Formats: sequence, structure tokens, C-alpha cells
Amino acid sequence: MREVAAHAGVSMGTVSNVLNGVPTVSARNAERVHRAIAELGFVPNSHARQLRGSAANSIGMLVLNIANPFFAEVAHAAQVAAEAGGSSMMIASSDQDPARELRYLREFEEARVRGLLVAPVEGVTDELRAVRGRGTPVVLLNEHADGRDFCSVTLDGTQGGRLAVSHLLDAGRRKICFVGGPVGQVSDRLAGAVQAAEAVAGAQVTVIGTADLTVAEGVNAARRIMALTPTERPDGVFAANDLVALGLMMELSRAGVVVPDDIAVVGYDDIDFARTAVVPLTTIAQPQEEIARLAISLIDEERQAAAGRGSHEHGPRSLAPTLVVRASSGG
Repeated sequence: MREVAAHAGVSMGTVSNVLNGVPTVSARNAERVHRAIAELGFVPNSHARQLRGSAANSIGMLVLNIANPFFAEVAHAAQVAAEAGGSSMMIASSDQDPARELRYLREFEEARVRGLLVAPVEGVTDELRAVRGRGTPVVLLNEHADGRDFCSVTLDGTQGGRLAVSHLLDAGRRKICFVGGPVGQVSDRLAGAVQAAEAVAGAQVTVIGTADLTVAEGVNAARRIMALTPTERPDGVFAANDLVALGLMMELSRAGVVVPDDIAVVGYDDIDFARTAVVPLTTIAQPQEEIARLAISLIDEERQAAAGRGSHEHGPRSLAPTLVVRASSGG
């Protein structure tokens, strides 16, 4: 605050009043303070009375959509791992909105969290780099973050796509439909699906893109499949996540299609609902607990390296997916 006051040419009291929204500050002085804050990269400490500028014993976690059971399960596992190490968790959802992501990043930083786990909306942003540059460790939870100079925990999506479609091909399916999107978010899974199909004569992969990875989008995709002629319809579907797969199976059943006899279905994530569906869902499992534990441990490694207490190499830590066979693919 002293630096902001000196830079703006005002008193520390004026800076404090501006930060606390006191209305008696003149518009001219308020503008000078805000400009100084922006130029200096100053982040107000909302817990200054308690923390006196030190880091809180909390880890912030920003996911794409907390309503998605996969992220909810990872968040819960992260909370358990953090608490085992003596930290608490602060969890927020960007709902895939870049502006909301930015707001929560700033709020976490103001709270002086000891580290951040982030599933970014659009990869590594300038703000993420700035947060880390100001001393907050950041670990990414995304296979498409393109942040090689950041620590990240990813799953090999290409291998996951190969496993899913190879399983459908082994079951005798040849007309495979990949359902999911936005495609940029699931491009690795689609690439793996195509690679598997290219290795088998007569196999083909078509794509039905979706605006999001939700049950509703799965329902819409099933309706598009049913609008095709019987000869055009796929005999196997690889859905980019389990929510899409569950919505798709529900609508196919409503239309009289028998899963897996008419169309075999494979999902991705292995959320709890996958095993309890009316037709239990074959899926590609992501190890939620392992993802969470590794991400929390990387936060600690980042902090120790920043403090000069150990060496640490930034980069992705990739985990292997596994195929879980259930009734929806004939298993």
C-alpha cells in the first residue's frame, strides 16, 4: 500500500479508503489510486488483518464445471488430500466463462491461498502467468492447457480414445460415431478414436459435435442419430464423457433402440453414475484420486522450489487411462 500511495501521490489512508469503497474519496484521487494499482500489479490482501501478508493455509481450486460429477469427484479427492496435509480447500467453478475464471483467480490471490489448482477455460492466460509470477504456485488440471512451463496433471486422452474405439472394433462394430465437444476440448480423444479405426479395414469414424459435455447434449446427439436412415446409423458410439453417453443412451432407449444390441456405447471418465445406469456404461476411467493427490503434491513441490529448498522441473505429469467394460458395449 505504501508503494501504491507513493506512486499515486496520495496518502496511505486514501489508498485504504479507495480499496474499502469509502465514498468520500474524490473521483480524481480514486482514479490515480486505481491507475497505480494497475501499473504496479498490486493485489489487495483481503485477509491482511489476520495474515499480515503471509500465505493462508488454504489451497484454491478452480474447475470448469462443478456440476459435472467428474470435477466434483476430483474436487472431493483434492480436499481429502489437502486436509491430510493440514490444508483446507477453497473450490470455485468458472462454468467455462473466461471472465468468471479471471474474477476467481483474483479472489483466490487476494485470499493469499498457498497454491492454486486450475482447469483453465482457454489454456494458459496472461493472468495465470501473472499470478504465478507474483509467487502463487499454480498447477493445471487439463490435457489441453499447453503450459509446458507450468506443472500440470493430465490424462493421456489420445490413448483413452484408442482404448474406447479399439474395444468397439473388437466387439465387431465398424460404423463408429464420436459424440462430443467443443471439439477443441476433446481433440485428443477424437484423435485416438481415429487412429484406432484407421488400423482396421472397413472401420470408419464420423463425428457429431456438441456445444457442451452434458446429458442434454447427449439427448440431442441421439436425436440426430435417429434422424439418419437405418443404413446410415452407427453401430457403435464413443461419447467424449459419461454425461453425454448417459443422455444419449436414455434417448436411444426412448426411441426403441436397444443398447448394446443395436448400438454399443462407450463413455469417458467413469463417474459414479456410469456403473449405476439402467444399462451400466462401459467407459474410460480417469483416476480421480490419483489426479488429486498428484496435483496437491505438486503444489508443495512448487512452494519448496520457490523457497530454494529443492529442485523442481515444470511440465506435465501424464497418467494412463483404463478401460472399464460393462453392459453398454456388450461386456
